[in-house]
Amino acid sequence: MINKKQSLTLLGAVALSVSLSACSVFDWLIYKPDIAQGNYMELQQVEKLRVEMTKEQAEYILGRPVLRDSFADNVWYYVYHFKSGRDASITHKELILFFEDDLLVKVEGDYKLSEDFDTPLESGALPSISSPSVEPLLPEQDPASIRRDAKPLVEENRLEKENDVPTGNENMPKGE
Repeated sequence: MINKKQSLTLLGAVALSVSLSACSVFDWLIYKPDIAQGNYMELQQVEKLRVEMTKEQAEYILGRPVLRDSFADNVWYYVYHFKSGRDASITHKELILFFEDDLLVKVEGDYKLSEDFDTPLESGALPSISSPSVEPLLPEQDPASIRRDAKPLVEENRLEKENDVPTGNENMPKGE
């Protein structure tokens, strides 16, 4: 037979093991934020890169790199790391730019380059938008508000005579 002391010890051990495992069982109830670090880049940005671009042009398109080589500023690293808070999945992307004489010569990494990458900017056509031009949207206007005889929202102070000069004291109460 199990005595009272043994049953309390067994009950305590069961309660302790259930409470410790409860954290992993109810883990989906706990909010965990997404963590994004580094340079997030769209594919459209990377497709604008061309061989023989200057460092300034590349930095204008992609932003400042996460890492530049301290001893030779010819290699730039763009790194993006994203950890989802919900399912702990990790996305890691890299883009490495190589320069010679301050001109872009090679790009490596996880992004697909455009087909025009090997065409220098000076000899190739600039990227263009293929969508037709769009007219700007104007808000709908009430026909009554367009009338010329409509009462203004704010009354103006009118001068009594043509030779009157405004002094700036028209709105002050009399006697001051």
